[in-house]
Amino acid sequence: MRKYRFAVTLAFALVAGCASDGELDVSSGVGVTATRTGCPVVAVPEGTGDITLFSNAGQNLDAVDVVASITKLRPNCNSSGERIYSAADFEVLARRSDPRGARSVTLPYFSTIVQGGNAVVAKRVGKVTINFADGQDRASATGKAASYIDATSARLPEDIVAKITKKRRPGDADAALDPMADPEVKAAVQRASFEMLVGFQLTEEQLRYNVTR
Repeated sequence: MRKYRFAVTLAFALVAGCASDGELDVSSGVGVTATRTGCPVVAVPEGTGDITLFSNAGQNLDAVDVVASITKLRPNCNSSGERIYSAADFEVLARRSDPRGARSVTLPYFSTIVQGGNAVVAKRVGKVTINFADGQDRASATGKAASYIDATSARLPEDIVAKITKKRRPGDADAALDPMADPEVKAAVQRASFEMLVGFQLTEEQLRYNVTR
């Protein structure tokens, strides 16, 4: 599978009130309250959200048979237990060139859990089937991806939490310093950050076509 470069996304959501156990409440001294959960960011990696099937060995436009795309990716996550359950529902929209006859097309897709921006900790491959009725050139189907994440791995160490939540008053030497600029803090947050990536399970030729077309 092709290696992708992923930007590390800090999963901080603005909330009101106090943070619950295992989360960060950094409202004191910084003027904003942020809650960090262990839920991964859900996305479709570049180049894997579309798949094109051809009617022959060539990859000419005249030979395009079926084109499908992943859309409406909807994440769902439960981070309350010792294992974080992350799921994502999505829709696959497909179009075929020849609408004659009823036809079913089965497409493979993957879901991957990535830790720290580059370490794959879990991967699953599923299938979604598109059913075209006779005379129909467009059809859709739904798919789902799901996986578990160890909540301990998504939790920041106490010393890192202390650095982030340290109260800073105007006039203090570090009042204007962003704790995320500290390499140790930045590295710890990256290690505790996860992504769920969903895309079509492409062959090398299909991936090359997506990248170069």
